[in-house]
Amino acid sequence: MNPMRLMLSQRMLQQLGPQLRAEHANLELISIESAVAAQRRDIDAAFISREVTGTSTKHEVHPELRACYDLMLANSGLRWVHIHSAGTDRPVYQALLQRGVQISTSSGANARVVAATALAGVLALNKRFPMLWAQQQQRQWVPLLGPGRIPRDLPGQTATVVGWGPIGQEIARLLQALGLRVNAVRTQARGQEAGVRMLTFEELSQVLGESDWLILACPLTPRTQGLVNARLLQALPAGAQLVNVARGEVVVQDDLLAALRSGHLAGALLDVFEHEPLPADSPLWGLPNVMITPHAAGHSDGNAGRVQQMFLDNLQRWLSGQPLLQLAQ
Repeated sequence: MNPMRLMLSQRMLQQLGPQLRAEHANLELISIESAVAAQRRDIDAAFISREVTGTSTKHEVHPELRACYDLMLANSGLRWVHIHSAGTDRPVYQALLQRGVQISTSSGANARVVAATALAGVLALNKRFPMLWAQQQQRQWVPLLGPGRIPRDLPGQTATVVGWGPIGQEIARLLQALGLRVNAVRTQARGQEAGVRMLTFEELSQVLGESDWLILACPLTPRTQGLVNARLLQALPAGAQLVNVARGEVVVQDDLLAALRSGHLAGALLDVFEHEPLPADSPLWGLPNVMITPHAAGHSDGNAGRVQQMFLDNLQRWLSGQPLLQLAQ
């Protein structure tokens, strides 16, 4: 019986190699670096961990990662890839999916981390932290008093969360703990779940007028691309705020910029953008009511271990002929 040839980073080979070789005799481990150098065409499976993608983005792929992607595309016998992210919107993954390669994701590994970032955005924006930070830089003591400055009570406000995966569910739980009412938008929804009002995408317009917060935690799909446009933003009440920990292409960035500049949208925490890295000349950098993070909402020192365990669990399933978990569609 031919061995299963598994490609993974040199770091993962060093960390997991001894365990994998001890547990699976019919497994050949190959480093990505050596596979690229030898231009191997016999790879059966691959584990794309965080250090493989590094600081590349979907829009600007570094040469080392491009070589890895090209190698996967060139391996006609590739049957399974496990990735460290929850989303599969990178073009290489879409191409592999169309070819019939099974791609399992690490959805849920960083759900609490991303949700905590979204919550931090809500708390910081509501408490006027961008304004206070600017005052600190100017050494100004200006109490939060008066119209447009005094924070509103969070209990009683309404948040609409778009996306009901592990991240959206955790965001909803945290917001409810602070006393907010929560709507959730998902592909199929009726009634309530855990005290959250469930809505379909077609019903989103029904709750925009009552939403103090629009929080994006959905995957990028044909349905969600460009979802948040000028019409949707204008349907929000004046003074509403946006948190985007989903994908930048879910928002029409020029429409968002206009809503922020006009003051109709009071503020935003933006972790993702139409093009990443966000260009240095983007007007978003200079807006006083915007907090920008570099697609870092899900970064935490515990993520690597959770992703590795998801991969190991799926590897065991793959080798024993069981269906994989967290399969992309």
